[in-house]
Amino acid sequence: MLNNIIELDKKYYMNTFGNRLPVCFVKGEGMTLTADDGKIYYDFLGGIAVNALGHSHPKLIAALKNQLDKLIHTSSLYYIENQARLAERLANASCADRIFFANSGAEANEGAFKLAKMYFYKKGIPKTEIITLDKSFHGRTLATVAATGQEKYQKPYRPLTPGFIQVEPNNYDAVVNAVTDKTAAIMIELIQGESGVHPMDVEYVENLRKLCDEKDILLIFDEVQTGMGRTGKLFAHQLYGVEPDIFTLAKALGGGVPIGAVCAKESVAAAFEPGDHGTTFGGNPLATAAGLAVMDIFDEEKLVDNSAKMGEYFKAKLNSLMAEYPDKIKEIRGSGLLIGIELDPEIAKEVFDKLFENGFLTSLCGGTAMRLAPPLIITEKEIDLFVNKLEKILKEI
Repeated sequence: MLNNIIELDKKYYMNTFGNRLPVCFVKGEGMTLTADDGKIYYDFLGGIAVNALGHSHPKLIAALKNQLDKLIHTSSLYYIENQARLAERLANASCADRIFFANSGAEANEGAFKLAKMYFYKKGIPKTEIITLDKSFHGRTLATVAATGQEKYQKPYRPLTPGFIQVEPNNYDAVVNAVTDKTAAIMIELIQGESGVHPMDVEYVENLRKLCDEKDILLIFDEVQTGMGRTGKLFAHQLYGVEPDIFTLAKALGGGVPIGAVCAKESVAAAFEPGDHGTTFGGNPLATAAGLAVMDIFDEEKLVDNSAKMGEYFKAKLNSLMAEYPDKIKEIRGSGLLIGIELDPEIAKEVFDKLFENGFLTSLCGGTAMRLAPPLIITEKEIDLFVNKLEKILKEI
């Protein structure tokens, strides 16, 4: 079956992913995925930080089936109960006052860019530039590629959408030097995930908030990956004690159903008036039913607390392993259940491949950093399975 799927993919699907890992999953349950050949895999990537509830969570499935029996889509020409209720839940759980729903993280980030520009446009202030960080990742649309501080993503699409400026992460002076009278916003990921799980320093983030307040600049946090309990808090900015003017969500918000969100303070959100922004699918009854179910399950099962607790346990185990193999593991980074394992460049790909062969799903960033973003339902048992397998691999290579 797998060979047939690969053949169809190569013949009909646009070749944007190249040769993928040779597996096709047909079923998921909790922390595991089952391939078409019956082999079981432990999902330590969580669909790239999407499947916070694991796979086939019964309460999420029930909520989706219930909504499917009622209504899937109507459009934003009409009021949508689930949309309004999920907006309320997110606003009450965060520093935001207003929410706009999109279909993905990239689309949410596009919405944040538009809101920042509209905010100053409505005030009659010609501010149009947005400062982002090197090694960042904000999406694959033309604007989010321009915001992404990685040459490999930008080069094929030059000339890029103008107005985006990248500076070195965790370098406050670099930001200060980049600010001009045209700077509308500073947008950062509090933990850069795609580049290998690199957290921002608390003092750096605090200083950015002060700078934005002093210079009338909007502070935007891209929480597409770090939001929804991933870091041990519901939103990563709660770890830092710094409130943004705008933050974005996606990935885990729908538990696997596509949804994104732009979350903003009232003073900023008010810049959007009828006709300034819109969406056909965003926040439809099905997607927001998923979001509401995710929020309910987070509360009922205390998954944010579990993320913090299991994250500490996981990092303690990995730090012990690093002490045993300091020549092979160089650093352990991250917060909660977003963890980066910096490996020796000579062995990183081999370690990644051997974990996959042994039924453990991870991702390799930049050729050296293994990114882990398992479901928030994870227990010590699964963590121990992973660490023991990793130790065995390190011992053998």
